[in-house]
Amino acid sequence: MFENIFFENMATWQWGLAFLAAVILGISKAGLKGISVLIVAIMAIVFGGKASTGLLMPLLCLADIFAVIYYNRHANWKYLWKLLPWMCIGVLIGVFFGKDLPEEIFRQGMAVIIFLTVAMMLWWDRNPTRKIPNNILFAGSTGLAAGFTTMIGNLAGAFSNIYFLAMRLPKNEFIGTAAWLFFIVNLFKLPFHIFFWKTITWDTLSVNIALAPGLILGFFLGVKIVGKIKDQFYRKLILILTAVGAVVIFFR
Repeated sequence: MFENIFFENMATWQWGLAFLAAVILGISKAGLKGISVLIVAIMAIVFGGKASTGLLMPLLCLADIFAVIYYNRHANWKYLWKLLPWMCIGVLIGVFFGKDLPEEIFRQGMAVIIFLTVAMMLWWDRNPTRKIPNNILFAGSTGLAAGFTTMIGNLAGAFSNIYFLAMRLPKNEFIGTAAWLFFIVNLFKLPFHIFFWKTITWDTLSVNIALAPGLILGFFLGVKIVGKIKDQFYRKLILILTAVGAVVIFFR
C-alpha cells in the first residue's frame, strides 16, 4: 500500500501537492472550515484513497493541538458532549463495516446528503425565528454520519459544520468547540489506523515530519484570515465552502 510513500520514490509534483495540502490543512484547522475536503482530495491524488487517510492522521492530530491551544477558551462543551459519543460510535461502524464499502457509492451518497443538509441550513437562515433542532435525533444522526465519514475518509467536517451552524454558535465558539471535538476523535481513531487498518507506518510518519512546516505555516496564515472575518459572513462562508466541498467529493 505504501510503496509510493518513500522519500526516494516521490516525484517533485507529489511533494508540491502534498505540501499544498498541509498548508490548506493548517488554514482549515485555524477556523476556515469547509475546505478540508480539498485536502482529502489532494492527498488521495498523491497517495491513493485509503493510504492517504492514515497518512493524514498524524498531521490532523498536530493541527488539532495547535487549534486547541489557540481556541481553547472558546469551546462550548455542552454541544461537544452532545455530538462526541455519537461520533465515536460512527467511527467504530466505519472501522468494521466501511473498509469494504465501494468508494464511489460512499462519495456520491455523502455528497448528496451534504447538499441536502446545506439546503436545509440555508432555509433555516431565511427563517431565523425557526426553532433550533436541539434534539437527540438531530445530534445522533449528524454525529453518526460524522464519525463514519471521518473514519473512512477524514471527511467529517461537513457534518460537524452543519451541526454547529444549526446550533447557531458564534464564530469563535464554533472553532473552539470543533477544535476539541476533532482532537478527541482523531486520537480515538489513531489505534485503528495503526493496528487494524495498518495505514500508519514509520514511512508515512517520515512524510508527516517533512510536511509539518507547511501545516504550521498554514495555521498561522489561517488565524490571520479568520480574525478578519465577521461572525455573520463567517456563517455564510462556511455554508458555501461546505457546499463546494460536496461538489469536490462527488466528482473526485
